[in-house]
Amino acid sequence: MTRDESLMYAAIEQAKLARSIDEVPIGAVVVKDDEIVGVGYNRRETGKNALYHAEIEAIDNACKKLGGWRLWQCELYVTLEPCPMCAGAIINSRIKRVVYGCTDPKAGSCKSVTDLFALPYNHRPECVGGVLEQECSALLTDFFRELRKRKSENDEH
Repeated sequence: MTRDESLMYAAIEQAKLARSIDEVPIGAVVVKDDEIVGVGYNRRETGKNALYHAEIEAIDNACKKLGGWRLWQCELYVTLEPCPMCAGAIINSRIKRVVYGCTDPKAGSCKSVTDLFALPYNHRPECVGGVLEQECSALLTDFFRELRKRKSENDEH
């Protein structure tokens, strides 16, 4: 197992925490010197807040732990390609490297819809996609399949 895969599994564990509270299973970890310094998972529904994305939570936790907003020595691992808001937070926090699992054809802002990291901002993180892509994609596919099934069953009653 590679280092990237090992750390992506940590993000997958965070995604499973989101799933356990019936949230869309997306998880993230921030890593500095091979130590996880921030974790987060999607909590938009339970928190009733559009900002409660996994990446934002992980970045916030890392900033608090490290005592500053500049995460230039850190990497972010996330199960789903970051959206525009999260890509902006990654740029603003100066994260040096982003590793994501599966692409997001609806809101992906590192490759799929656009690539914000390629624009002439003051910081451009390295970006690697497709790490444990099948595992990350399966989390989402299974979640939405089950959600549709529950909805269908409720509509029948």
